[in-house]
Amino acid sequence: MTKTPSPLKSIRLYCLSCVCGSSEEVKRCSIKDCPLWSYRFGKNPFRTKREYTEEQKEAMRSRLAEVRKTQAKNND
Repeated sequence: MTKTPSPLKSIRLYCLSCVCGSSEEVKRCSIKDCPLWSYRFGKNPFRTKREYTEEQKEAMRSRLAEVRKTQAKNND
């Protein structure tokens, strides 16, 4: 069973096939009216980075510590 690539990775593969497999040519692509042009590097350029408050960060730290403690306990 083969793993299906994500839509963004599929776009990247399509762009590579469009320029005969050259990643340098993908960088230099001049077809800006292509609907996939913004996504040609396999990333969404319009996605914003999520900002966390200190309370959210602390909650994530404590959840991670609990998971690690549980996993260590199960491995013993």
